[in-house]
Amino acid sequence: MPLSTWPKLGLTIIFSLLFSGFSSLFAQKTEGLQPLKARFQLQQKGRFYFSWGYNRSWYNKSDIHFTGSGHDFVLSDVVAADRQSKLSAEYFNPGLLTIPQFNCRIGYFLNRRYSLSIGWDHMKYVARDFQTVKLSGRIDPSGITDGGIKEKMEQFNLKYAASGNYDQVPVVMDPDEFLHLEHTDGLNYASLDLDRYDPLWQNAKHSAQGISLVSGVSAGMVVPRTDAHLFGSGKNHYWNVAGWGVGAKLGLQISIFKHFYLQSDFKYGYLDLLNIHTTDHPKVDKAQQHIVFYQWNGSFGFRF
Repeated sequence: MPLSTWPKLGLTIIFSLLFSGFSSLFAQKTEGLQPLKARFQLQQKGRFYFSWGYNRSWYNKSDIHFTGSGHDFVLSDVVAADRQSKLSAEYFNPGLLTIPQFNCRIGYFLNRRYSLSIGWDHMKYVARDFQTVKLSGRIDPSGITDGGIKEKMEQFNLKYAASGNYDQVPVVMDPDEFLHLEHTDGLNYASLDLDRYDPLWQNAKHSAQGISLVSGVSAGMVVPRTDAHLFGSGKNHYWNVAGWGVGAKLGLQISIFKHFYLQSDFKYGYLDLLNIHTTDHPKVDKAQQHIVFYQWNGSFGFRF
């Protein structure tokens, strides 16, 4: 199946589970084991929960539009990857827990089927250095007052297009001569989630143990910290609200004890970044980018 069909298929499955009478199929499997009121409810109205976990992320190719002093151009089909930390003390040291790619949420059960939660998906997005991409637009160093940027622009035009006008010209993303871009502290998605829970199995003898299907949708804002250098100018910029995002997920939750559970889910999302910092002149120079991401998340949680 082509990768481009995954988002539509994933959304169709998730929304059908979230808003249909899917739970009635599984109610038949647990019916007769014990009266519902006498059994522990895996998800119960009025309870809160907190979860913490780690993710791996994948990204579709993305077009990035750069605008600012002396330039207005688009890079097509930029390839990027995540950067998850290797297993180390970072995962166990309370002072270093936020360095790896993590997910955290706190939520409230509206009833046995639905919950609302707020959370933070800390992903990392690294555009691959030295990849060849196509550039369309203009680069005009004539009016640039920053001497370093002006020199880099002039050298770039001499190498690729002396006129400064580009139409799908292949260029190399050389971090020293042209561009380095990453959202590694990170590509942060702060969201409000609506989740649905459908019990698949519950232990007849130990009712706090069970498995539930989890499906959900989310919406929120994107708060990246972008490390960017364009034509030799830039830095690891401060966090800023750069845009918005939506997502949908599907996964399994395994209840082990009354207050403890494990969860694994797959998320598909779309992020629209409208204000990415690119150089040492963030009030003038910026970029815009649409990112489609796929995320696997493994987490542990507590109900209270």
